[in-house]
Formats: sequence, structure tokens, C-alpha cells
Amino acid sequence: MQSRQNELRERMTILGEVDADSFIPWIRRHADKLGLSQSFFHIGADKIELEVAGPVELIDMLEMGCSLGPIDVWVDEIQRRIVDIADTPQA
Repeated sequence: MQSRQNELRERMTILGEVDADSFIPWIRRHADKLGLSQSFFHIGADKIELEVAGPVELIDMLEMGCSLGPIDVWVDEIQRRIVDIADTPQA
């Protein structure tokens, strides 16, 4: 399966004080509004890891939104890396 041009899959790691119950639904809601697919891999008090897929400009927008986040979280850093399609097991 080939993705459209300008679309990426990225692993996003959000570091900081991210343990508020509101943050995961907030991320899901904003990713949905941007048309990005998302899968969460780790949810903890100081780190959230998710994979997002879509146009790079929209992933950039999600990153900016997460860095500003809801009032009850504090994001110190967001790390991103491109995920190679070959790295993902095919069903």
C-alpha cells in the first residue's frame, strides 16, 4: 500500500507533566479535527508516545497544539521521528 505524496507516519513522544486525564482525549480530538490517524503506545505521567499519520503540515499543527496543550498539562519537549512503513508489521 502506497501513501499519498506529502503524507508521513511519525512517532511522537511528548515529555513533561502530561498526566492530566484531559490530555489524551484532547490529543485525539485535535488529531481527528486535522484528519490524522493516531495510535497510542505509551501513556504515563511524564511521557506519552503515539504514532500519527497524515500530511506533514498537519502533523506540525498537532505538535504545535500539543506543545501549547490544555491548561492542566506542561509539555517540556516533543520528539518526532519518521516511521518507516517497513518497520510496521503487516496484518
